[in-house]
Amino acid sequence: MTAPLAVSCGEPAGIGPEVAAAAWAALRDTLPFVWIGDPRHLPPGTPVAELTDPAGAASVAGRALPVLPLPFPARTIPGRLDPANAPGVIAAIERGVSLARAGAVSGLVTAPIHKKALIDGAGFAYPGHTEFLAALAGVGRVVMMLACETLRVVPATIHMPLAQVPGALTPALLDETIRITARDLGRWFGLAAPRIAVAGLNPHAGEGGAMGREEIEVIGPALDRLRTDGFDIAGPLSADTMFHAAARARYDVAICMYHDQALIPIKTLAFDEGVNVTLGLPFIRTSPDHGTALDIAGTGTARPDSMIAALRRAESMARQAK
Repeated sequence: MTAPLAVSCGEPAGIGPEVAAAAWAALRDTLPFVWIGDPRHLPPGTPVAELTDPAGAASVAGRALPVLPLPFPARTIPGRLDPANAPGVIAAIERGVSLARAGAVSGLVTAPIHKKALIDGAGFAYPGHTEFLAALAGVGRVVMMLACETLRVVPATIHMPLAQVPGALTPALLDETIRITARDLGRWFGLAAPRIAVAGLNPHAGEGGAMGREEIEVIGPALDRLRTDGFDIAGPLSADTMFHAAARARYDVAICMYHDQALIPIKTLAFDEGVNVTLGLPFIRTSPDHGTALDIAGTGTARPDSMIAALRRAESMARQAK
């Protein structure tokens, strides 16, 4: 990489600071990154090198965690949210995006945020982290992909009640989701012509209309149009037979119709190593596939595996960048 990665601090009362410090300890000789946040929120005893420019990260990472200091209004107690710190959490994300867009860092890895704390403390107006990043980047549509070594999944619809999913599944949504996914698999993953498997919405992919008509009236026609444009697509497929080992070997990414259809298989296969990748942004963004874990913050039991995987995934994407 020509520049280090950046890690935004996330919710300081959660496990973000401690898994970032643990990731630095594991990767300091091989994968330098700079942490954006208030050094007071890091675990006690963490060696810190405060920087003004991310470019200095590689020269100090072997002996201390490189930090771009961002003063917060308050110290923090692990597990106890303090809405006063919400503006600082937002500012850390904004700083990371600014650095990534300027090319000062090779990509942004975001530690988990606590949305209610941001709403209470700063009037946060976005459904989640991903939508905020899209707004900062000035893009109208992004795609969430969860990835591990053995599986990549994309939910076409994300955080909505299951009853609303059929109405949200439009040909335009599926078309845009698949085009963004295919483009960025080529851009960041070196897959110029990815093999795409698409799940049906209903059991047995609708059983020819006996269990629902979305596959016939919405999903199938959208996929046919994409095939005409040269996409390598299989589906709509019965979701209950898409995720065993032999099936996974036949595709590079699975497009799923709703949140749990995508996340259950990947969290079963790689609960501690899954990585959230945002496609459709003009810069690399990854994130651990876990939340703030307030219940174990500060106990020393949080595993850094997903943060380490997110850093390694961002590094790999930066090396593949086209």
